[in-house]
Amino acid sequence: MSSMRASSARVLVVNGDDFGLTDGVNRGIVDAHTKGILTSASVFPNAAATEDAFALAARVPTLGIGVHLTLVDGTPVLQAGRLPTLAPGGRFRTTWVEFVAALFARRIAFDEIERELTAQVDRVRSAGIQPTHLDGHKHVHTYPPVFAIVAAIARRFAIRTVRIPRERPGLRLFMSSMVDSRARRQAIENAALATWADHDRRILAREGLPPAPVFSGRVLTGLFTEHSLCRAIGNCGPGITELMTHPGYVDAALDDVRTRLRRERATEVALLTSAAVLDAVRRAGITLRSHGTATHALESHAHVS
Repeated sequence: MSSMRASSARVLVVNGDDFGLTDGVNRGIVDAHTKGILTSASVFPNAAATEDAFALAARVPTLGIGVHLTLVDGTPVLQAGRLPTLAPGGRFRTTWVEFVAALFARRIAFDEIERELTAQVDRVRSAGIQPTHLDGHKHVHTYPPVFAIVAAIARRFAIRTVRIPRERPGLRLFMSSMVDSRARRQAIENAALATWADHDRRILAREGLPPAPVFSGRVLTGLFTEHSLCRAIGNCGPGITELMTHPGYVDAALDDVRTRLRRERATEVALLTSAAVLDAVRRAGITLRSHGTATHALESHAHVS
């Protein structure tokens, strides 16, 4: 009986990316947690509102906090002089494609990546936060040679969860994404990650880390509706699933940030706190947890007789 219950238990981690981007994004993430289903957030180690995010995290201890590792579109934690190939001129490269192309061309030293990512985790820990998980801005950490560095850092700092952001959408979701040009592009990008994701899973196993949670939310990034969010929740299978979201409020600072998600962030706050979404979680019998408590919640089901 207990094994049946354990196999059917469904634990959902609802994560808000970009904590620390702006004060408005920070407030939206906190509201989505205190008034809705958000359970975790990934904090930028060195963004404009990172210190504000640290202060909010201290006041809301129920919100799990991970590190949103950054190697593109931002500024490093370490001084630029220590990162001549990774952050020429004191800033990271602007785009995912530019970063990976430079890696392929061997224009970036991997030891600089290791030093900078270690410093980013250290900065979050120095704020009194024990990170529950690691993920990456623009998902650049998924490139297997970079992922190997990230997994080794996770093991060193006893961080048990590393995101593998490759969604396995059902046929209905994939077909519906073909209608919208943004969803279609995101579905294609998601599918292209299959080989890297397979490598990354093997890297986690090699480092003795748990498998990454099942991942959801990539194809519909910035496109969620109440209907599609409720459907995503209802489609969560047994085990631990991470649903990636980007809640926040639009403020003046967001106008100065390079991001395609603006009004969509406020829409997600409204969705994550809506009565229909809260009811969808209840009706599905899903347990909401942060990354730091998800495994414990799953194990607790296994001991129910």
